Amino acid sequence: MNTIYLKSFIRCKRKAWLDFKGDKSYEVWSPHKAIDKVNQYQIFSKLCNGEIYTGLKACEKGYQGVIGLKINGKFFQNVKAEIHPQLLLRTKGISKWGSYKYLPAVYKLGYKTTKEHLFDLAFSSILLDSFQESKIEKGLVISSFNKKINVEEIYLNKKLRKKVLNVLLNLNDCLEGFLPEITQDRKKCTICSWQKFCDKEAKENGYLTDIDGIGSKTDSLLKTNGITNTQKLASYSAKKLGEKLSKFKDQKYEKASIFVMQAKAYISGEAYFISNKNDKDDLLKKIYSGFYIFDIESNPDEKHDFLYGFLKINNLFIKKEDLIYEPILNLKNNKEESYRKIIAILFAHKEWPVLHYGETEKIAIINIAKELNLSFEEIDSITSRFIDLHTLIRKYWILPLKNYGLKTVANWLGFEWVQKNVNGSKALYWWIQYQITKNEIFLKKIIQYNKDDCLATLQIAEYLIKNQLKKN
Repeated sequence: MNTIYLKSFIRCKRKAWLDFKGDKSYEVWSPHKAIDKVNQYQIFSKLCNGEIYTGLKACEKGYQGVIGLKINGKFFQNVKAEIHPQLLLRTKGISKWGSYKYLPAVYKLGYKTTKEHLFDLAFSSILLDSFQESKIEKGLVISSFNKKINVEEIYLNKKLRKKVLNVLLNLNDCLEGFLPEITQDRKKCTICSWQKFCDKEAKENGYLTDIDGIGSKTDSLLKTNGITNTQKLASYSAKKLGEKLSKFKDQKYEKASIFVMQAKAYISGEAYFISNKNDKDDLLKKIYSGFYIFDIESNPDEKHDFLYGFLKINNLFIKKEDLIYEPILNLKNNKEESYRKIIAILFAHKEWPVLHYGETEKIAIINIAKELNLSFEEIDSITSRFIDLHTLIRKYWILPLKNYGLKTVANWLGFEWVQKNVNGSKALYWWIQYQITKNEIFLKKIIQYNKDDCLATLQIAEYLIKNQLKKN
């Protein structure tokens, strides 16, 4: 039993069990962990003024910060335990090494201090007490906002230690038992390395949370009404279901109809067109004389868009290999230059629509326009040209998919990214690696990924147009 399994257990019992006993061939590498490690090291190094070293010898020499230490021991009822403190920070006191001791510290991403942070510190303190022969009264939570490091002190009292002991005993029972059920809150699964493994089982067993729009609360509501899986949902009367969905108020019948159709699509593998007779949207007319595809890559924690990608399409009959793709890097020393390039591209063809997938791109352009002090009229003239294909897909189609993300929809349409198992998180990981190493290979990977995102968006646009022509 160790801190890794404890953190997994707090998030999801099943994840802890799989980390311990699961077949590693089903586990997929997660860039989130790698990004977290890099950020963690950079902030710890800054906190310790660069005096950060690895292992037991670093403790014996009394260095300011110590990482990479593994400590074994027994904590209760002879249960073996192992801790991997993220950071030990030297402070005043007495230990077996002399007139100093170490406090456990953990890194926090975001503003909220969670059970994961508290229990990690409490668990570490239990073994650290005997390891350094010195009582630990507090632990530290380290975070960084606006380039300033924050240190929060957490007092490790008897109540908190007792809580973590109970959790550790539950964890021990879990690891000795059978594979736990899939969690109802599937939102947690998006960054989990076991997601694909669990998704396969969830689909085979007809989990309701696999249906787009159904979270843990709606799942519980449906189950109390006897709808226990996607098969039952697909065969249920939309009208009867609407009467049970009072929490959606005026939208209850509309939601019920969508849930039933989504379940039918998911089981059958067929897409359903939603008729909008009075709708005047005509994508083909809007893009007939040319258009742009626009996609960005971002670091949300730093609120920094590091790459803007434009795909220029004069008409839909141009071969893919002849399309003009222009990537614009947003380095911190050339921000204004990048912004002006983007606006120049958009003004080069003022009548061209800008197709994108999701709301991020439009928000980014509004922020750029404001930074450049464009007038309200100029901003409006640009943003009125933006067409969100994600909104259009959801407006006109029920697809046989778990979600309507760009990767999911484009993959279903047969699009393949040049680089395998890529996503926005991996692009961010490459960006962080580029910042550290200045190796151009990481930039090439990001640019290729962004270009493919643009081409995937184009394939979705072609699907919408082709089927619009069929329905007219």
